[in-house]
Amino acid sequence: MEIQQLQYFKTVAQLQHMTRAAEKLSISQPALSKSISNIEQELGIPLFDRQGRSIFLNRYGQLFLESVEVILAEYEKVMKKFEDITRPGHGEVSFGFIHTLGMEVVPELMAVVQKKYPNMEFSLTQATSLNLLKRLEEGAIDLCLSQEVESKIIDIEWIELWSEELYVIVPTNHPLASKETIALHEIKGEPFISIKKGNSLRHFIDKRLKEAGITAKTTFAGEEMHTVAGFVGAGLGVSIIPNIKGLENFNIKKISVSTPRCVRNIGVAWAKNRFLSPTANEFKEFLIDYFRGEL
Repeated sequence: MEIQQLQYFKTVAQLQHMTRAAEKLSISQPALSKSISNIEQELGIPLFDRQGRSIFLNRYGQLFLESVEVILAEYEKVMKKFEDITRPGHGEVSFGFIHTLGMEVVPELMAVVQKKYPNMEFSLTQATSLNLLKRLEEGAIDLCLSQEVESKIIDIEWIELWSEELYVIVPTNHPLASKETIALHEIKGEPFISIKKGNSLRHFIDKRLKEAGITAKTTFAGEEMHTVAGFVGAGLGVSIIPNIKGLENFNIKKISVSTPRCVRNIGVAWAKNRFLSPTANEFKEFLIDYFRGEL
């Protein structure tokens, strides 16, 4: 039984006149009669009492009509929902981003998006690059802002949007605090406040330390950048972090690194061969223009 047949039945049941129903539905009367007959045959019971050219909805037809109205109402809700999904500027986008972007970058981005696309809705996920990759693989998110990620499961598209410098941070009373720039090897032997393992930023920093010939003496590993900054400010070690919002509130000095270059690239990633709704695709193009300064 098809939705169209149910729509035909509902119209006939409301009008209880085959000719007028056929005219309203813009189909021939024989075709409409055949559709109603097919429904009755499938159910195994007559839905109308027929007297000459007149038809009357019987008690079985009334019972069936009650169910048909529920089915058609749900069908219309589903169609409306998916109409919004496939209409640019409407519907929901599932969007992820790495932790450091949640303090300033993404809130400012969403404020702009809300004004430009008032009918877009967002489901936001804040996680590490590796967890965002997993969510992309599962299809749980449409897009994410992260370091470049590679998957062994699906093809990932990633477009670089901007570069972010990472800085050595030391307590303000540290001997290196008087410097504006250092080579990374100058922190060799220092107690190190790290980010927890499993974070792609941790992997990036470990790689740079290795390039500088440093085996970090990690005294504490935190999940949040502000926690790391707090431990450094308390004189418990040094660290390497991005220039996050609120660093000026800690008892630390931020120092640029001359060698090796401590710059990570941030971009937008999505699953290459998975359906991306027109709304999600429109948001993706907006992200590219926004962060490249082309708006």
